[in-house]
Amino acid sequence: MTFTNNTPAMDRHFRYGNPAVIFDGASMRAYCRQLATVVSIKGDVDSNNIEQIASHVNRLILPEKPLALDLSGVNSFAPQAVSLFYDIDERCGALGVDWTVIASQSVIAEIRRQEMGVPLSSSVPEALHHFDEGNMARRRLLPLLTKSA
Repeated sequence: MTFTNNTPAMDRHFRYGNPAVIFDGASMRAYCRQLATVVSIKGDVDSNNIEQIASHVNRLILPEKPLALDLSGVNSFAPQAVSLFYDIDERCGALGVDWTVIASQSVIAEIRRQEMGVPLSSSVPEALHHFDEGNMARRRLLPLLTKSA
């Protein structure tokens, strides 16, 4: 029996039911976790695919669900690709949700070059832990908000 995988060579892990979406040299997958939506992008992010990537990521931002944008597999990140962060910040701000970026060295270099204030995490587990701490802090405040004097 032979399995056929249509994902690019840089992403050889076969995932039944969660295929990668391919955008001109970049592959993207979304995972819905209990604490957040994790969007993982691998490959090259440049002027040829940034509009498609931004549009797809914006559709995955859900109310009351933080976003972890995993760019740790990005090989090259074009200067105009930072517009992705502005789009995400605007959408998340409108919905009132937190977001963070797990960045590769090329993404970090571009963030520093353009002196952007992007929320960064070192890994997806760290990002999920951060979101969990925020949820627990809100839960601790909830009883205080419901008590009357």
